[in-house]
Formats: sequence, structure tokens, C-alpha cells
Amino acid sequence: MSWITWDRNLKIRLLGETLFNMLFWMYFPFLTIYFSESIGVVEAGFMMTAPAIISIFGGMIGGYFADEYGRRNIMILGSFMQAMFFALFALSVSPWIDYIAFVGISLGKAFYRPASSAMVADLVSEKERRNVFATFASANNIGAIFGPFLGAVLFFQYRTELLWSCTFIASLYFGIILLLMRETMLIQNSKKKTTALSVIKDQWKSYFHILKDKVYLYYIVGGMFITISIMQLDLYLALYVKNYVPAQQLFSIGDWSFSLNSEQIFGWMIGLNGLLFVLLVIPITKRINGWSDRNALVLAASLSGIGMFSVGLSTNIWLLFILTVIFTIGEIIHGPVVQNFVVSYAPKSAIGQYIGASDLQYSFGRFIAPFTVILSSVFPPMFIFGFILLCACISTLFYIRMFNFIDKEEIGI
Repeated sequence: MSWITWDRNLKIRLLGETLFNMLFWMYFPFLTIYFSESIGVVEAGFMMTAPAIISIFGGMIGGYFADEYGRRNIMILGSFMQAMFFALFALSVSPWIDYIAFVGISLGKAFYRPASSAMVADLVSEKERRNVFATFASANNIGAIFGPFLGAVLFFQYRTELLWSCTFIASLYFGIILLLMRETMLIQNSKKKTTALSVIKDQWKSYFHILKDKVYLYYIVGGMFITISIMQLDLYLALYVKNYVPAQQLFSIGDWSFSLNSEQIFGWMIGLNGLLFVLLVIPITKRINGWSDRNALVLAASLSGIGMFSVGLSTNIWLLFILTVIFTIGEIIHGPVVQNFVVSYAPKSAIGQYIGASDLQYSFGRFIAPFTVILSSVFPPMFIFGFILLCACISTLFYIRMFNFIDKEEIGI
């Protein structure tokens, strides 16, 4: 299914989110370094946990309203919030206001995501969903190729101009959704009045009911632990490379040589991560199309954990690039498979809520992941990398257990 034949809504999302992510990757990877230098390492570690908890409520409310009032309306709300908080970030003169803006942007993204994923389920057949999700993953990571290289300079030297650019792009995308995007879900009139408190109360009941399903519970726990491993690229890895990887020569020709300092090496690793996504996510997704979700998820968790752990074994720039390839392939395999699993497994009448519940794995994983930054102030690097590997192993065990439950249900045990 070529993107040219997609519904107009999906084309708008593809172009808008690709452009927005070009700017996103110019600031996000450097937030851990920024907050650790401006406020403190331990404080920054704790601060980076709060957006994950806040995003739980955003995903909860966003998923609920996406099913109740339509995908488009919640996408409008989420994009508007991101534009406003980017403006606050650009106007800020304090790292604490910067942090509030960062939390607000995270909340807006949490509102947006369940509705946008549910829209794919509305418009795309089950057979084509993996490829569509893979295309979005590839497009969204185009910015991850160039963003880190530019952000290493722009975020620290021209941060205000960068954030105003993000504000403009987010505002433009909000306007396009408002004017050009149509609703994809049939809205049913309801006489029942809904308040924010009742939404949270009902959604917790819904989540409690969803998590009674052992399959889905194991899926969320397994996803939480692999998220801890994957998120280290933007958290502990930034501090590790900055503090332990020395400046070194990348290559030389005769008397001419090209060298990178530690911050630039980190930027190149993130850039390589993004480049691999763009080049490989669609081919790899097609290559594993015939694989079972069990094998794909187990391989993803294994590659992520082993690749990330091995980073702590060397400071050589070329070995670090090779290991980046390994853990990135694990991340590439993981994304489209889990998105497809949710929309395939969830009841049709509650896809938005199941996607919102699925976001718990990312929210809790992102809450726990920054503790590696806190632990790094006490423990040596290999202890931290060992903890990351342990999380990936636990993820593998939960995925295996999940599919064992599915097999038993299918044969009626």
C-alpha cells in the first residue's frame, strides 16, 4: 500500500509530523544534559520522571475522548497545547519555567497520540497496518538524522530561535488539522454529561478492567521494561558519552583528519539512530511480516538490551557506532509490531481506550528510565548498563509469558 493512495488525513499526518519532528530532535536529546548542568544531575533525574506520570493522565483522557467524541477533536487539542507550551518555552528566562513548558508539551503529545493511532485503525485494513505504522516511524525519524547535529549547536546557542520555530510549526500543524482534516469515527449522540473527574474515574475503571486481561497486563509490563532500555539513548547514554568517551579521530586522509568531541560523538550516535530508522524501518518491517509477534518482540528486547549493555564495554567511536546499529535494530523491530498488536487485539468499540492503556507501558517506562541518571551519581557505568540489560531480559520473559497465555486461550486450556 503506497502512501500516495492513503486517505488525505494520513497524508496530512505524515507531512505534518515529519516536519515537526525535524525540529523536535534538535532539542529533546539535549534536555537531560541541559537540566543536569543548570539544576543538578540528581535533580534532573527526578525532574525527568514527572512528565511520564503526567502523560498517563493525558493518554487516559485522550484515549477516552477519542472514542467518545472523535479522533480529530483530540488531535486538535493536543496540537494546540504543544504550540502554546512551545511558546512558553521560547519566552522563558528560567530553567524551572522551561521544565513546566516541557511537561506541558509532553501532556499535549499524550493527548494527541491515542487519537492519531486510532485514526490509522479507522482508515487502514488490518493487513496493511504494520506497513503504515512503519512508514510513520520512518518519516518521524527523518528529523533524527540531522536534528542532533544541528541541535548540539542551536539548542545551547540559539535556543530561543529554535523554540520559536517549533512554536510556528506546531501552530501551523494545528491550523491544518482544524481546516483540512475530517473525522474518521462515527460520532454517536449521548445525553450523558461528562466531567473531567468522571472521565478519570471511568477511565481508571476501564483500565482496571483491561488489566484484568492477563495477556494485556503482560504486554504492558513487558513493554515497560523494554522502554526503560530504549529510552537510555536520550538519558544515561548522553551523560555517559559526555563524561567517559574522549574526543577522538573519526578518520584521516594524509595529513588531514576529522575528529569529534564527546558531545559530537553523542550527536552522531543519535543521528545514526535516526538514519537507520529512515533507511531500515520499512525493509525490516516487510522482512519480518511473516514472523510471529512473539519472535519479533523477543528479538527486539534481546537486541536492545545486549546492544545497550555493550556500549559500556568500549569507548572506541567505531565500536559505539556498531553497537548503536544493534540496539537501533531492536527498537525498529519493536515499534510497528506493538502498535499492530494493540489495534489487532483490542475490541473494535474500545480501540482508543486500549491504545491509551497501551501508553501505560511508555509512561511507566519513561518514569523509571531517568533513575539511571540518578544512580549514575553513585554507581559506576557498568552497574548502570547491567541494570539496563536486566530490564531487557525481564521484558523478554514477560513477552514469552504473554504469548504462552495466548496459546492456552486459543486451545481452550
